[in-house]
Amino acid sequence: MKRWWLTLLCAVIALPSWADNGAAEKRMLGIAGELRCLVCQNESIAASRADLAVDLRQQIREQIQAGKSDAEIRAYMVDRYGDFVLYRTPLKATTLLLWFGPMLLLAFGLLVLATTLRRRKSSVADALLSDDERKRAQALLARTTDNGTEP
Repeated sequence: MKRWWLTLLCAVIALPSWADNGAAEKRMLGIAGELRCLVCQNESIAASRADLAVDLRQQIREQIQAGKSDAEIRAYMVDRYGDFVLYRTPLKATTLLLWFGPMLLLAFGLLVLATTLRRRKSSVADALLSDDERKRAQALLARTTDNGTEP
């Protein structure tokens, strides 16, 4: 009889975990997959094993059970942790450098490259040999043999 009561007690304790909704869990993983872990920073909340990520997944579950929409849950996370928590940051005045910074760096690099090549080309043109230097160079070349050694 004690075993029967112990089994019943265990079943009652485990009942909330059996009642988990698979659809709600998929929804939570979908939302958590779009949010960055603030500890790991290269992993989503869904993939991270950090304590904070576990807590954030639990907060998402609680908000889903409270009936909040995906947009409301994301807005809550952004209000609490800032735009950094989003993998796809919105285009705002504060994120312009994030969106256009790589293109600006590329344009700046190409400008530096073009300027450097132009200067190098003009310095090579200025370094042409004078007539005396050309005659001397040809005389040195005439003294060398075909194998490249001097006589």
